[in-house]
Amino acid sequence: MDIKHYKITVTSEECGYRRSTEDAADLTAYLLSPMPQAPGRLRPAIVICPGGGYGFVSPREDQPVAMEFLAAGYQVFVLHYHVAPEIFPLALMELARSVALIKAHSREWCIDSSQIIVCGFSAGGHLAGCMGTMWNREFLYKPLGLTAEGIQPGGMILCYPVITSGEYGHQRSFSQLLGAGADQDPAMRRLVSLEHQAGPHVPRTFLWHTWTDQTVPVENSLLFASALRKAGVSLEMHIYPEGCHGLSLATEEVSDHTGDCLVPHCQGWINLAREWVAHGPNTGERTE
Repeated sequence: MDIKHYKITVTSEECGYRRSTEDAADLTAYLLSPMPQAPGRLRPAIVICPGGGYGFVSPREDQPVAMEFLAAGYQVFVLHYHVAPEIFPLALMELARSVALIKAHSREWCIDSSQIIVCGFSAGGHLAGCMGTMWNREFLYKPLGLTAEGIQPGGMILCYPVITSGEYGHQRSFSQLLGAGADQDPAMRRLVSLEHQAGPHVPRTFLWHTWTDQTVPVENSLLFASALRKAGVSLEMHIYPEGCHGLSLATEEVSDHTGDCLVPHCQGWINLAREWVAHGPNTGERTE
């Protein structure tokens, strides 16, 4: 296995506002070597966006999750995107440029380019959801010198995602994402409220949440599921009866001294997600 770091740069000119810093985002790649008995085998790729309310990038949803997907035989990438005081659409452009990089190297890295899946947690789930709903918008790909097809993800895994800026929204995430003033702009709030952006162009989606999440209410996932249903998008959704926000893997590895994030009943989501990936982009088609 190789571990590589790539600098993902988006300039002020490209993102449309004067950034507070021109520092690059970091994309960490965990790349498995080809197996001697199957040197031409193509692997799915998972691009992980940890959560943190657009105020930080959570380590609990970083390497522990990457190792689980790596163990399943996937090529795995973790994006440390920019957060506040940087604002929309910088992080989304960093994710778009990351997907484009992975597609450009798909042959070299033995990746099935139709199986590049964005995976996000909480606000990172919102970021991944933006990628899945906005990959075909000119404001996203054109300033980067890319094409819509060049940044199109093959699927989404959304874990207790921030979705709506409305009644059930996690308002701090949207304040951090949009910045002072813009967070009160109805047009901008609607743009980043993903239940309004769903359509038939959205890739197949795996979605999970807990019924008792008090930070990002389950209505976020229910609203998005309803929108995807109306758009005819393939969806697998799991709602667990108990569990706080930010469970990550729900294991002892990611839990602190309180034990709040140790919820054995929720630990199965990662296996369900891996089964969903293996099922392939088309109903009834299984990828090996």
